[in-house]
Amino acid sequence: MGGAIALRTDYTAETLRRLASRARDANVARRLLSLAAVQDGTSRGEAARIGGMDRQTLRDWVHRFNIAGPDGLRDQWRNGSVCRLNAAQLAELSALVTAGPDLTRDGVVRWRRVDLQRVIEERFGVSYHERHISALLKRLGFSHVSARPRHPGQDPSVMDAFKKNFPTILSAHTGHLPRARRIELWWQDEARIGQKNGLVRQWARRGTRPRQPADQRYENAWLFGAICPALGKAAGLVLPFTGTASMQLHIDEIARCVARGAHAVVLLDRAGWHTTPKLRLPRNISLIFLPSRAPELNPVENIWQFLRANWLSNTVFSGIEHIIDAACAAWNNLTALPETIRSIGIRKWAHIGQRR
Repeated sequence: MGGAIALRTDYTAETLRRLASRARDANVARRLLSLAAVQDGTSRGEAARIGGMDRQTLRDWVHRFNIAGPDGLRDQWRNGSVCRLNAAQLAELSALVTAGPDLTRDGVVRWRRVDLQRVIEERFGVSYHERHISALLKRLGFSHVSARPRHPGQDPSVMDAFKKNFPTILSAHTGHLPRARRIELWWQDEARIGQKNGLVRQWARRGTRPRQPADQRYENAWLFGAICPALGKAAGLVLPFTGTASMQLHIDEIARCVARGAHAVVLLDRAGWHTTPKLRLPRNISLIFLPSRAPELNPVENIWQFLRANWLSNTVFSGIEHIIDAACAAWNNLTALPETIRSIGIRKWAHIGQRR
């Protein structure tokens, strides 16, 4: 670093401080205060500390101030280099990424950066470094996320029809109730919690591959869960088996959690222990069955992801007691987060116009 550069003298220290007090940009204000200290004869090191910078950075701002005055102290963000793909090529690349690869043609089942690097060079004659592919994809609005499972036999038109007609379906199940009766919408599902547990992503230093214990044993319990997103409520039981008896216990638990004087409509899938006529419904419970092969319609599926990601994965369970304790603790943690239940569970197609 060279010697100290003289500061232009047409701005006094008092003027610089007055400009700093009026500046709307905090970065500009602290730079003006550093320069005011320089005008007062303060050492460059102390003046730099006043502005929260080092001496070399202060030297750079002095250069810019001498050339452009206070305007030279503003941050000048650059847009970066011009993209080497034109608008048509970017649109084609976006459509390619959205459609996904063809196993026969592309040899992969999901796009990796190295695959897109090759495709861009082959189609457009432009060579990018593999790392730049990430920046290019972010510019196009893509992010690297985990896919959600979809049943191979799913009919999207059936799901759309169910959501569109849901007010009519709900009315058919609650039309016999007094108009003043409050309706609570609940969703219900079950999840297996066992020793053959899953691993989830975690933060780690770049270049490392963290390891987590993985058990190969098969002892497990079942977490029966239900949520009422509009009210941020939840009702859960951890049971050793699935079946009609277990479902009866859970239905009774949901009924106990329904507000006094309200009626709960529980949406759930078509598992055999849900549809059996042996199930005895409490007076304050009605059931609506979701379309077959449509897990996306049930927000409890997302609740399971949240529980596993935060409290159940990356863990080895010593036995059934440990499994039950962990499942109970995870569910209790969830019930203490009503805003999280609302955030995960609210479905606009179900809650618009709901009787409350």
